[in-house]
Amino acid sequence: MAAKNTVRPRFTVPGLSLQDGQKIAEVLQTRLHSLNDLQLTLKHAHWNVVGRDFIGVHQMLDPQILLVRAMIDEIAERIATLGMSPNGLPGALVKERDWDDYSIGRAQTAEHLAALDLVYNGVISSHRQAIEKTGKLDPVTEDMLITQCAQLELFQWFMRAHLEYPSGVLEHAGAETEKTAAKKTK
Repeated sequence: MAAKNTVRPRFTVPGLSLQDGQKIAEVLQTRLHSLNDLQLTLKHAHWNVVGRDFIGVHQMLDPQILLVRAMIDEIAERIATLGMSPNGLPGALVKERDWDDYSIGRAQTAEHLAALDLVYNGVISSHRQAIEKTGKLDPVTEDMLITQCAQLELFQWFMRAHLEYPSGVLEHAGAETEKTAAKKTK
């Protein structure tokens, strides 16, 4: 659920009704929370990854974090452009999210990558749902989300390349939680 505004929007972008602008902004608010959570999770993994391939994974995460932060800013600015107030406060994120905190602390590179793969599954799936919800109403927002989704999918591929067997199977195939994904890599 999107952050509650105490002020009703009085404008939106030309060509959209106030109601449609508000609907799109509410969808984008969920994306804002999701991406804020993702960048914090990626930074947490960056600080807590150890073991073989440490430096490669450690350095691979920083550019992802920077690009996700840019996505956050783009989404927040689109919400404001639509006449709504973006909410990037941590309390709102925790209150309104429908997922749990990342569950892996200090761990081997493969453990973090397998767990992060599941995180990316959730973020990308919900981004695709947002594309579906906004596409019929606003092609500008849809285009922004499509571009972001393509970048997120590329980041996920970078991680999966570390976990993929030559047969194309992922080490953590079938895992449903971050913890089980991490355990399958040991």
